[in-house]
Amino acid sequence: MTEPLPIGVLGLGRMGRIHARHLAALPEARLVAVASRRSEAAHEVATLYGARAYTHYDDLLADRELRAVVIASATHEHAKHVEAAAAAGLAIFCEKPIALRLEDTDGALSAVAKAGVPLQVGFMRRFDPAFVEAKRRIEAGAIGQPITFKAISRDPQLPTAEAEEALVRGNLFIDLGVHDFDMARWLMGQEVCQVHAVGGALVYRRLAEAGGVDNGLLSMVFADGALGGVELSRNAAYGYDVRTEVLGTEGALLIGGLQRTPLSALTPSGVTHDVFPWFPERFADAYLAEIRHFVQCVRAGEFPSPDGQDDRAALQVALAATESLKSGMTQVPVTSKVTGT
Repeated sequence: MTEPLPIGVLGLGRMGRIHARHLAALPEARLVAVASRRSEAAHEVATLYGARAYTHYDDLLADRELRAVVIASATHEHAKHVEAAAAAGLAIFCEKPIALRLEDTDGALSAVAKAGVPLQVGFMRRFDPAFVEAKRRIEAGAIGQPITFKAISRDPQLPTAEAEEALVRGNLFIDLGVHDFDMARWLMGQEVCQVHAVGGALVYRRLAEAGGVDNGLLSMVFADGALGGVELSRNAAYGYDVRTEVLGTEGALLIGGLQRTPLSALTPSGVTHDVFPWFPERFADAYLAEIRHFVQCVRAGEFPSPDGQDDRAALQVALAATESLKSGMTQVPVTSKVTGT
């Protein structure tokens, strides 16, 4: 394919707008249409980027000019939209997770396989320069055999736009932890075979009414016996905090940090520096890189990664963690083979 890829964006919340902005700027892509049930949002973004505006996903997917679609709708609608996009013969980029249940995920993946269309899932950390370099060094044997994985993901607060949905869903492990579970599989190069989780509604007490938690800890065992741990939180009042460590037999890698700008102020009152306020700033480069990867793969007739099986495997860990939290017992998910870029 020599022409820019004609593509649409379904869902214009924060992530949908980020993807629309990037696609409008990519020379390899052409943003043809956008859709949102909020008419004002659809027309605002369409006017900004010279695209067509739709208020129903069926109308967007029926646009004959489209070759691909980015699905950034509400999480509980992802599977339905993936199935419809596959039936329309479109290449699909879908925000994580594809669904909140394995049954719905499998239904969507079955539709994708039947249609034979490409599918990439939005695990943007795989495209972050620090994580990419860590993966390269692990595969090059720089730290020997990886034996432990540790991750911290702390949001500064319960996301305002998602607060109501999070209260209903009540699931910290799927909404926030799924990125860490994907990184665990990807960086360690093996599946998670055992998890045990604890957690509580320690700050947002009303989450407890929906069976949710705002802080959680997860221990995991990998297929070859390596160990892991993940800490998740919704109340890092100081900023957005994502850090990962992989310890190997011959060294370790520390990925990420709090400091946004490489500048510290040293004064009599102490040492200060800025921090990342939220995920759009921390992973700005990764969001652009992942959507460029998708566009380039579709134009080249290749299947992108991470794919639906990666999403399913990360979701299984998240669901097992959720069940462990409820039961107090260790859960053993059955996961699929590791795939990756």
